[in-house]
Amino acid sequence: MPGFSLLSNPAQPSRKGRKGRKERKMSNARQSAAAKTRAIDRSHDSNTNSIEVAAGIVFRDGKILITQRRSQDHLGDLWEFPGGKREAEESYENCLQRELREELGIEVAVGELVDSVTHQYPEKTVHLKFYRCVWVRNEPQAIGCQAFAWVGTPQLADYSFPAADTRLLEKLRNSLAAWC
Repeated sequence: MPGFSLLSNPAQPSRKGRKGRKERKMSNARQSAAAKTRAIDRSHDSNTNSIEVAAGIVFRDGKILITQRRSQDHLGDLWEFPGGKREAEESYENCLQRELREELGIEVAVGELVDSVTHQYPEKTVHLKFYRCVWVRNEPQAIGCQAFAWVGTPQLADYSFPAADTRLLEKLRNSLAAWC
């Protein structure tokens, strides 16, 4: 029969056509599974109450600036390295500069990333990035914190810090002179 081909018979799709449909079905199934996974990930993220925080190790005259959390805040009355929550689309460095202006009224030069810690508290997970900073101008004021202090190595042990700061505190206690 001239002009007849199995490939052109609509009732009999070619192997290539069947394979293409099968691949499309598999691709659609993979896309659907991936979409479900992303939805589960998003719901998991929103349920875990996870926050990103930038904190500064602010140096001046061989001492480090620490702040005391307000009593009513999460981990109230504990001391910490100043900083705060990162806003969407904000870099950690910009977050740190903004938070130190708002919390203490100071300006700093943000340097290198010193440590990065993820700590899970019962009520939330905190992703912390600690940056070395140099105080540039303005004397600190307790604007968004309960109190502040400039401390050296011997004094660090006199203050209670959140568990998330433990590793960094050990580094500082063991070699503060190398940081200044």
